[in-house]
Amino acid sequence: MLTIDPHQIPTAKLHSYLLGAVTPRPICFASTVDIEGNVNLSPFSFFNVFSAKPPIMVFSPARRVRDNTTKHTLENVQQVAEVVVNIVSYDMVQQMSLASAEYDKGVNEFVKAGFTEVPSDLVKPPRVKESPVQFECKVNEVIALGEEGGAGHLVICEVVRLHIKEDILDATGVIDPALIDTVARMGGNWYTRSRSGIFEVPKPVRTLGVGIDALPEVIRSSKIFSGNDLGMLANVQSLPAGSEKIDQLEEEDQLKAREALKMGDVPTAWSILTKNIN
Repeated sequence: MLTIDPHQIPTAKLHSYLLGAVTPRPICFASTVDIEGNVNLSPFSFFNVFSAKPPIMVFSPARRVRDNTTKHTLENVQQVAEVVVNIVSYDMVQQMSLASAEYDKGVNEFVKAGFTEVPSDLVKPPRVKESPVQFECKVNEVIALGEEGGAGHLVICEVVRLHIKEDILDATGVIDPALIDTVARMGGNWYTRSRSGIFEVPKPVRTLGVGIDALPEVIRSSKIFSGNDLGMLANVQSLPAGSEKIDQLEEEDQLKAREALKMGDVPTAWSILTKNIN
């Protein structure tokens, strides 16, 4: 048995032990706005529901371990005390991962990750249309847990409205775990899925993925590629040379590229899509 004093190891090492052991963790896909109305969308796995009456959820945007900076989500809820908690299903996990990249302040992750904004009823931040359940919340309190890198902030949210897609409900009106098909975080790059076991989603490139909005229109509008497929294709540091010339694609090539994506082979998928570029 390995016995560790948490004060005697680097924060990054402790962080990896905590995230590797406390699993699976549900994901809060939080949409917020700043005082000027700029939209931000970011996932957090320090999250859960803690009360039904009143309905309370808590998530924690932590200070970055590497440089002790804070995240835009935290800054936003301190300015505008509202948030929408969007639940993440398997069909949107690659796009969600892309939204976790550290884009500059003012960059709308809805656009970068290819999600659709839906106006909320009672709060300013928009909802994620693709999410199976969306919780509009007011922020009751933000509690700082420390001032060093790795310290969390408890964002205590009260649900003021729910939106639930009816196709995830069973015959009795209860949410069916197989139909909602949620995902949760494990350690490292690993996730788990309510329908099956664990799977891996590589973290977005440190230098930022180009985003779905940068993909050629013929790829973005394809009826063959799913949101997850587009998320994988957009999670590259730069598009392949000449990809801007892609104006049509054979269905056979799209299907072959999608098969490569199912295997996690993004370079091969791009090679297939760009093979006819002169």
